[in-house]
Amino acid sequence: MTTRLEPGSPAPDFTLVDQDERTVSLASLRGGRVILFFYPEAMTPGCTTEACDFRDSLAPLQAAGYMVLGISRDEPEKLRRFRERDALTYDLLSDPDHAVHDAYGAWGEKMNYGKTVMGVIRSTFVIDPEGRIEHALYNVKATGHVARVRALVGLAA
Repeated sequence: MTTRLEPGSPAPDFTLVDQDERTVSLASLRGGRVILFFYPEAMTPGCTTEACDFRDSLAPLQAAGYMVLGISRDEPEKLRRFRERDALTYDLLSDPDHAVHDAYGAWGEKMNYGKTVMGVIRSTFVIDPEGRIEHALYNVKATGHVARVRALVGLAA
């Protein structure tokens, strides 16, 4: 059974590389607010919808003090192509061995076309400036999800 994070718990620290192979660590972002979303695979229809919704909401999220980061198991080169293809204006992080997915409870059993499989559980986390989980959303739908996140952080959709 996958361990799930709860509001108030410390956000697990991590260091990953982004689409340009630059190192990004959660610890270096302390003092700011972070929206971290885990998605199954770059350039697939649902993940493209979710990523583009975050892109289209980025200005008000940033104005409210939030940094958005996407995490998938994709290699940096694929993340770079995804970012360029869809004009994504935030960083995408590579977690090929799903260690960070595991730490956040975003890897585990899920239903896929009626079968139970192991894989990425589409999830989003809002992290406060002290590095604690404010909101932990699991098994989210790609469509309409960003509007829910905006509402949770006090931004009109």
